Amino acid sequence: MRMLITFAALFLSVVFVQLGSGGVAPLDAISGLDLGFSAAAVGTLGSAHFLGFFAGCWWAPRLMGSVGHARAFSAFTAMGTIGIAAHMMLVDPWAWAGLRMLTGLSVAGCYTIVEAWLQASVTNETRGRAMGVYRVVDIGASLVSQLMIGWLTPSAYASYNLLAILCCAALLPMALTRTAQPETPAAPRLRPMLAWRLSPLAAVAVVVSGITGAAFRFVGPVYGSKVGLALDEIAYFLAIYVAGGWLAQLPVGWLADRYDRRAVLIGLSVAATAACGLTIAAPVAGPGAVYIAAAVFGFATLPIYSVAAAHANDFAENAQRVELSAALMFLYALGAIASPLAASALIGGYGPASMFVMLAASHVALVLFGLARRRARPAPGPRTAYAWVPRTSFLIGRLLGRPPRDDG
Repeated sequence: MRMLITFAALFLSVVFVQLGSGGVAPLDAISGLDLGFSAAAVGTLGSAHFLGFFAGCWWAPRLMGSVGHARAFSAFTAMGTIGIAAHMMLVDPWAWAGLRMLTGLSVAGCYTIVEAWLQASVTNETRGRAMGVYRVVDIGASLVSQLMIGWLTPSAYASYNLLAILCCAALLPMALTRTAQPETPAAPRLRPMLAWRLSPLAAVAVVVSGITGAAFRFVGPVYGSKVGLALDEIAYFLAIYVAGGWLAQLPVGWLADRYDRRAVLIGLSVAATAACGLTIAAPVAGPGAVYIAAAVFGFATLPIYSVAAAHANDFAENAQRVELSAALMFLYALGAIASPLAASALIGGYGPASMFVMLAASHVALVLFGLARRRARPAPGPRTAYAWVPRTSFLIGRLLGRPPRDDG
């Protein structure tokens, strides 16, 4: 309880940012289809989001250094609010893509500032509890944001205005907190090849994670609409996927700390490939089967990033960990930028099942690469503890503070 009180303003801001920005992605997909956008145009919106997200990850630490945490947070929140509110004023796919770049920039900037503030406020004794509460708050708000699509009217001013109000409300806790602003952390250098040099398998795995997560979350509503799900059913479909990933963290973390992490990654990708097949077959059995397939898919795919990050950290020196985190985030963003556009183009040309054929192919490639890497070198000795790593900012590695440990 004391932890919640201490960081209440930061956590409440995270809730409002997640509700506003998390709700706009499925609403855009449904609204775009309602307004006659092609499936490819809807996918472009997801790719635009991650272009803005990457720019925000890079720019936010530098803006904090210029104007401070609170002013930078206000600027990014304003960008997100504008990006959401202007949707029904500029009804055009390319205009929406520009607005989604603005919301992606806002999300990355807000999370970077919150995580920098948390990092400056926690100690080694409170870090674990703070991160635990942070993850619960973030995932809870994410679940609610996906469910909101069930009662938001597509392509309506009121729907976008509500999300803009929620995003704008994130300003209030941060502006009213009495907590002193911390010193600005140094921005990590972005060295994408660091991840490849330390662990080629981890680098490929986070790219596949980006491909998978972005396609499902940003093009999933298009898939749901094409297979006949109603609005409330699409909301459950997306929320159950997130819930499946949340439920996977504890058992997957237990396995990743006790067995070769390359085997865990291979096993998850095998399960993900099977889940793709289940999702392709599920629509003929009705919405219940589609929900089960979404839960299995989330369970198999959402932990992949965290397992890959733990595996890469097994080979890293302490001084490399923050830059490694930024490198992994960069590679994730590469996969996430390309994936929604490719998935939506496939759906437009070959039907909804083609998106999961693409995702299955990416996981088969990861299985084959993982098997090759197991032959290339032995498993590491001392390993870092598994942690559920949010894909939120380049500074998340600084907040996690991964210490090395000896497995014996």
